[in-house]
Amino acid sequence: MGENSVAITGIGVMSPFGPGFTSLSSGLLACRSCLQPLTIFDSGLEVSPTVAEIKDLPALEEKPGFRLSRTDRLAVLAALDAAKSADASADFHESGALIATTVAGLTGINPAIVANPAHFYHEGGFAQVTAYPAYHPADAVGTWLELNGPCWGVSVACASGAISIALAASMVLSGEVPMMLAGGSDALAAYTVSGFNSLQALDPEPCRPFDKNRKGLNMGEGAAVLVLETIEHAKARNVPILALLRGWAMTNDAFHPTAPDEQGRGLAQCITSAMAMARVSSDDVGYVNSHGTGTPLNDVAEVKAYEAAFRGRRRPIPVSSTKSYFGHTLGAAGSLEAAVTIAGMRASTLFPTLRLTDPIESASVDWLTGTPRQQPLPLAMSVSAGFGGSNAALIFELPDGVL
Repeated sequence: MGENSVAITGIGVMSPFGPGFTSLSSGLLACRSCLQPLTIFDSGLEVSPTVAEIKDLPALEEKPGFRLSRTDRLAVLAALDAAKSADASADFHESGALIATTVAGLTGINPAIVANPAHFYHEGGFAQVTAYPAYHPADAVGTWLELNGPCWGVSVACASGAISIALAASMVLSGEVPMMLAGGSDALAAYTVSGFNSLQALDPEPCRPFDKNRKGLNMGEGAAVLVLETIEHAKARNVPILALLRGWAMTNDAFHPTAPDEQGRGLAQCITSAMAMARVSSDDVGYVNSHGTGTPLNDVAEVKAYEAAFRGRRRPIPVSSTKSYFGHTLGAAGSLEAAVTIAGMRASTLFPTLRLTDPIESASVDWLTGTPRQQPLPLAMSVSAGFGGSNAALIFELPDGVL
């Protein structure tokens, strides 16, 4: 293990597969797609968009002064699950949380605010405004879990979930906090569905990332939170280590507000920097859980990034996109896909991209299609990218003796 490795001792998940890390793992192993027509609200579009939604959220204890958005509820439920998974210790309350989001409380925006703002606020809409800010999911997690350490919101577009994990790992290694909860949460919202529809980025059918005939993305919702601590702290608590975060990196394309760098240079730099931090070679990485949205520009740029970052590797790098299972969860994507990567490592399984039948040609990439591939996976990477050129790469390792 690397000298900068951080222990992951808890994983909490709320996904369209159901609550919990086990539900996520089981759904992926069964290659079950969660994509279906939207039902939880009226999108206002002529054709109901294809999404991955969560049914029947569990109830939460109320707290005075708090109005929780759907994004907040997902974050708190995942954080509570993570804390339970990690067997939270006595010093847990001195820990903090970094929770990523892009939607935050925008789930509460009602079309009435446009037609008649004064009436909307007078009839109770003003209270909803308190849940709009991007810091609110982190604030809610801190309150519900009684955390006295730093609780911050992270909102750097669709790389946010992975960036929150990287930042939290740095805080743990520096000794600022004994433990950190880190991840992301985003719920489906009419506001964001309408926005991506206006960008012509939505595929009306279940998406097919990296396929030559791809048409766009499907939106999803969910949350994932990891509990991070030093290896020494985990051993002192005598708790199981689920995986190690061995290396990470963050970069920016400095290219365009929404489009990725066409050559994938920023993402390639991010991947190579993460490998340098982890002190591993490109041949050591057994799998990449890609960003893989299914949009024309993103997928081509991402392939070029892999070709640059893994140039010289003895064999093509296995790559798949699990957004083909549960859609693009925006600010939560990087954290959910971190959990996915760990699930695959612990099950010695490489999950395929669903519906990928005619992949983009690349001699550098081993496209995972069809059924899950069974093989040991001691080291794997999760890659995220977002609007504004934000990139993040996380490298995970199985601790000794875990298969």
